[in-house]
Amino acid sequence: MEMVQNLIRNLSAAEKLQFYSYHTKPVLNFQALFTDGSSNYMNPVEPKTGDEVTVRFRTARENAEHVFLCVNGEKKEMQIASKTERFDFYESSFFMGTEIADYYFEIHSGGTCCYFNKKGPARDLEPFFNYKVTPGFSTPDWAKGAIFYQIYVDRFANGDTSNDVLNREYIYINQPSKKIDDWYRYPEEMDVRNFYGGDLQGVLDHLDYLKGLGVDVIYLNPIFVSPSNHKYDIQDYDYIDPHYGKIVVDEGNTLPDWENNNMNASKYISRVTDKRNLEASNEFFIHFVEEVHKKGMRVILDGVFNHCGSFNKWMDAERIYENQYGYEKGAFVDANSPYRHFFKFYNQNAWPYNDDYDGWWGHKTLPKLNYEESRQLYDYILNVGRKWVSSPYNADGWRLDVAADLGQSEDFNHQFWRDFRTAVKEANPEAIILAEHYEDAGSWLMGDQWDTIMNYSAFMEPVTWFLTGMEKHSDERRGDLLGNTQAFVDAMVYHMSRFQYPSLMVSMNELSNHDHSRFLTRTNQTVGRTASMGAEAANQNVNKGIMRAAVMIQMTWPGAPTLYYGDEAGLCGWTDPDNRRTYPWGREDQNLIQYHRDIIAIHKDEEALMKGSLKYLYGGFKVIGYGRFTDTEKMVVLINSGFDEARVKVSVWEVGVTDDEEMVEVIMSNEEGYTMEKKVHPVTSGVLDITLPRVSAILLKAVEIEK
Repeated sequence: MEMVQNLIRNLSAAEKLQFYSYHTKPVLNFQALFTDGSSNYMNPVEPKTGDEVTVRFRTARENAEHVFLCVNGEKKEMQIASKTERFDFYESSFFMGTEIADYYFEIHSGGTCCYFNKKGPARDLEPFFNYKVTPGFSTPDWAKGAIFYQIYVDRFANGDTSNDVLNREYIYINQPSKKIDDWYRYPEEMDVRNFYGGDLQGVLDHLDYLKGLGVDVIYLNPIFVSPSNHKYDIQDYDYIDPHYGKIVVDEGNTLPDWENNNMNASKYISRVTDKRNLEASNEFFIHFVEEVHKKGMRVILDGVFNHCGSFNKWMDAERIYENQYGYEKGAFVDANSPYRHFFKFYNQNAWPYNDDYDGWWGHKTLPKLNYEESRQLYDYILNVGRKWVSSPYNADGWRLDVAADLGQSEDFNHQFWRDFRTAVKEANPEAIILAEHYEDAGSWLMGDQWDTIMNYSAFMEPVTWFLTGMEKHSDERRGDLLGNTQAFVDAMVYHMSRFQYPSLMVSMNELSNHDHSRFLTRTNQTVGRTASMGAEAANQNVNKGIMRAAVMIQMTWPGAPTLYYGDEAGLCGWTDPDNRRTYPWGREDQNLIQYHRDIIAIHKDEEALMKGSLKYLYGGFKVIGYGRFTDTEKMVVLINSGFDEARVKVSVWEVGVTDDEEMVEVIMSNEEGYTMEKKVHPVTSGVLDITLPRVSAILLKAVEIEK
């Protein structure tokens, strides 16, 4: 040791620096470590059995001594394949087998060993977050990053008044149907039997509006025959409801004031059981899809297969099919019904008119379908799945209502959805299958069941808590989650880890929908519902700056941004049923609509936003920054939801920005509106020093400095 010390003393300053650089072990730069499942770091992204899969991993330049790819328990050292000024890119390959590939990375540097998976760098490995790839699992390319637009048909536009539900056309949940003549009237507290007249013709009439907004996919809430305005109580899976389609035979009468028996609802019976109306409505749907497709858009349907409705022709609890030509007796009516085992009856001695059956969550209006005891039902619903995505109807996929509830056991549920996927994909390989699901959907997203989900846990909920501090129904306010960046990131990392990459890229990223309060109402940070606060209170003290920030996140996050009709026009509303207000034709917020048009166009134009990797860059109270990037395009999103300016220093080098580039604002929004002025911000040593206005959202893009 003394000899070494004497040697060092005799070295020049330059020689000492060289000696220490050579003999000192590097400190591992954790911020530089990166990979993901995108095409930037994995090729092919959707491998099949037998494919050679090449995986990349990024470290700081000359910072790692060894990088290992660990696949299904086998460890293989990676080699440097390319370099940039700041980074080394390691590569290795493996052959895709017949089973799911489970992989992570092991990095060694300066005596330090760390692991890397979806959780990021860590001293200890948590296999829960490992990358997983299922051979042969792919999702439709048209849906990756697509703009979805959800339409609750009765409330969007009335294009054909001849098919409107009439006053006292029938009785639903002990009260008559009601036709609402004032389009702008708020929904009632008990609104299920109120109809505003929206229909498929109304959607057709506004296709140019949707196309101009930038919509790629129209998602329709249920449109099959049903007595409610929400239509999650299907009456007939084989036909489009003539109230949304075409009524060509309009016989019979509405119910007189003293009559409450639907057996005598002759007008309703004529409208929804006469095959001429049903066939005309199906023909109209064929035309509808053709017109949507001509505009370059697609259509997905709502599949309600866990339960049906008490009006359903298989149950016929309202006895409207009992005496109709061409229909078998319903299970409620007759013990010998061919549909008896489609449902679970508790009392086997209560026929005729047996009302002792299993209802979903106990609701007799929603009989639960009994797949375990009826292969006929099982096959029938599989055929429904095939039918509507096949010629001549040609819908582009299914959204599955309460999909995890179907069946009586989880094992049976998984088997049904495997068979459903096979049936639908054989009929239309490009059809999408996405499910309503609130918790961990990992076991359904392994490539053999659903393509993806309505993204509550990994989008709607974290965004809502961070920006508004509100629960998605406006039923609770959490000050500890408002502006809590760490809670936001932790929730996103955890829940996004449950997706394989093909699922993530088509995940339905919503801010609002038909089951929760409108996001704009959540910005008032008020706990309430129509019953407690009144409908008008949902419009008060809202913050459109926060709304614009939410839309900025939505349009720059991995997945498929999904608009709930009217959100883009400034529609407010408490949770169901107030969230089902009519589209405010003639009363729209045109500035907010134009903001959506512009940011949707940016989303579609930028490869980094459609296909790029995601990396968190900055976090502070009510402030978050993240990057979306490819090898050639780098974009940064900065959100300040606070009511004070925020000066931040963002390490944009982490997404590949160099000192030869500067950051240019693409779009910036605040409480007053938004601007697309190309404001330039310099980058110094890989760091962007910027002041964010209050309640603002900024999207920046790296461009080369002109010399």
